[in-house]
Amino acid sequence: MDLGQEYADEGGSAAGERTFDALPAARGGAFARSWWGQAWLKALEDTALDGAQLKLGRRHARAGAVGAVTVRPGRITAVVQDRDHTRHRSDVLLPQVGAADWDRFLDMIADRAGHIAALLDRDMPPVLVEDAAAAGIELLPGIGDLESECSCGAWDHCAHSTALCYQLARLLDQDPFVLLLLRGRGERELLDELQARNAARAEAAGEDAAAEQLRPGVPAAEAYAARDILPPLPAAPPPVAAPGTPPVLGGGTPPAPGVAVDALEFLIGDAAARAQRLLADALSARHPHDPPPPVLTPAQDAVRLAAGAPGEAICARLAAGSGRDARGLALAVRAWELGGTAGLAVLEEDWTPAPETLARATDRLAAAWEDGEPRPRLRAAGNRWTVVGGGAQLRYGRDGRWWPYRREDGQWAPAGPASDDPAGAWAGLTAESAESAESAESAE
Repeated sequence: MDLGQEYADEGGSAAGERTFDALPAARGGAFARSWWGQAWLKALEDTALDGAQLKLGRRHARAGAVGAVTVRPGRITAVVQDRDHTRHRSDVLLPQVGAADWDRFLDMIADRAGHIAALLDRDMPPVLVEDAAAAGIELLPGIGDLESECSCGAWDHCAHSTALCYQLARLLDQDPFVLLLLRGRGERELLDELQARNAARAEAAGEDAAAEQLRPGVPAAEAYAARDILPPLPAAPPPVAAPGTPPVLGGGTPPAPGVAVDALEFLIGDAAARAQRLLADALSARHPHDPPPPVLTPAQDAVRLAAGAPGEAICARLAAGSGRDARGLALAVRAWELGGTAGLAVLEEDWTPAPETLARATDRLAAAWEDGEPRPRLRAAGNRWTVVGGGAQLRYGRDGRWWPYRREDGQWAPAGPASDDPAGAWAGLTAESAESAESAESAE
């Protein structure tokens, strides 16, 4: 009997578990794109002791060597095939959330309609995980939470269990309920319990309303006398589809010295557009649960304004006001468009990660090239790895992502969006180089 049949005989379709078909091979790019999928992989990489096994596991996962994945409370299982076609059953275990913790978690979700809507949209916003953590419930795994069992006999995470974890990250991208099932509650069970809680609350609210009707009322004369004191509640403002057209300030009284009319018109239009976005956000159902946007510094806001293409004259004023030259502002705008404040910080900050963070980043970078692939010689300085004698560079951001950079006219310039995997960032960098070379040959 082979391993696949042996596992099927154990009850692969039992209640309380889900089985996902084997995923196709994944060539290049990151395994996890959602932030919760990346958190899952970080827990794996922080737990595993052998970097070589992590690298080999990624290769297995990319090659499509992981079979159907079964997820049940506390355990995921799959059969992983080596290059010599040897098959191993591998399991990864994660502690389940206790019954009392689940009760607190479900009560917390029932109190916040935005959390329910997000889960139904297959989304897990950071505020949901933060609220759960505040209630003492850790949904995402931490260091040491992921344990492995494999028929290969390895005592730590082997290539087979790491391949299974990388494959699960792809499943988590598609459906965060997979994580909740692994923690102990399936999607249908969780939604049924939430529905029961909401029904109980509605019934209690109806009983409270009936009791309120039995209470003594206010004399009619008193209520009538207060009609001019208690105004009615204002209605919510209507939604605004688009900002209004900014006024034209030309003509009439000349502006005061130093006041640029075109710059002032641009700022008025920007203020109107921001106000419209803030109003739309305030009227949305998810507004009470979404974190507030970060407050920008004057230098960051100058880059945001410049990204709106206000024209050369206004860009020159923004560059001078933010302490940049025209070239520096153009690079900052490119970084902003690729990654907002995080992208801007990677462009302008030169920092050195803590020793343990630096060691993990160095190991991940070393694993970015498969065996036999030509690997460039890199020079490390702080959070930057530069190709010796070349014009390519990878930068490690404070957010744990990798950013590709290229040398342009004597300065380092952002070359693409960030990736949680250095292999993905490097692939984008080399792909752009190949496209540039083809364009140059075509032009000749």
